[in-house]
Amino acid sequence: MSLTHFDSAGQAHMVDVSDKSETTREATAEGCVIMSADTLELARGGAKKGDVLGVARLAGIMGAKRTADLIPLCHPLPISRVSLDLNPDDQLPGIRVTATVRTTGRTGVEMEALTAVSTACLTIYDMLKAAQKSMSIEGIRLVSKSGGKSGDYRADR
Repeated sequence: MSLTHFDSAGQAHMVDVSDKSETTREATAEGCVIMSADTLELARGGAKKGDVLGVARLAGIMGAKRTADLIPLCHPLPISRVSLDLNPDDQLPGIRVTATVRTTGRTGVEMEALTAVSTACLTIYDMLKAAQKSMSIEGIRLVSKSGGKSGDYRADR
């Protein structure tokens, strides 16, 4: 299998998508921030910096929109939807983050969904690090994608 971001001489390049059809494309990614139960309570509303989950949601949306500025070979895309779910989970303990991104275009939004999750998780860490520096960000992965030539994908659980 060849990698699409390298030419025949092995040089990195942006993939030419001009011959691809415009279709509706959607991707969902997930990840989590693991923390102590006490830190999770702060995230639920007791943090001095304010609404941790609300700020992280906005950061994730902004991250999705700026993906092409962060990942060198990503195409700038007209994103039509970004949604983030941030769910406190006592079983972790921590916060589960899920992002779904949609566009109508010639290339997919997997990187935008992954960037949204990463940015939201990093924001959670930033806002809570005064309480717990040992938090960890784990399990960032693509959960599903639809549209495009390669078809649909769904991760195994």
